[in-house]
Amino acid sequence: MKKSVALIAATLLLAGLTACGGSNAASDAPAKSDGTSKTETNKEEPKPQPDDLTGTWKQTNSNDPNSYMEATISGDTIEVNWIGTDTKSLYWKGTYQAPTKAGDWKWTSQGDAETMAQSLLASQDATKDFTYSEADGVSWETTALGTTITVKTAKQ
Repeated sequence: MKKSVALIAATLLLAGLTACGGSNAASDAPAKSDGTSKTETNKEEPKPQPDDLTGTWKQTNSNDPNSYMEATISGDTIEVNWIGTDTKSLYWKGTYQAPTKAGDWKWTSQGDAETMAQSLLASQDATKDFTYSEADGVSWETTALGTTITVKTAKQ
């Protein structure tokens, strides 16, 4: 009887030690130093959203505060005007493609030739490339009197 009790006790001890000695990678992992628990590390970071370019963008690199260009983005259209002291003249009217991802964005606008044909100061180009960056806002190249500049803007 003593042998069977000793055998049962030894078996229970062996089973208990085996259970304690088993390795579980999750429980053996060192604690994170940033204070988050192990269950919090599986949370997804929110994805950056594309910028909303809708609104008015005023030229920031004009040599004259009373003479500049201004772009207005609304729906699927971009319109660019020359702004003077008491004047506003159409330079560009065309398509706009909203950003589909966060960060810098580029699109080629298809010009509304019929509308631009009625403006003496409008571009004669069929398409115009526009870019958006945090540093330059909405920007584009403009040529007037044989000189090409890159117009940079800020949202108003």
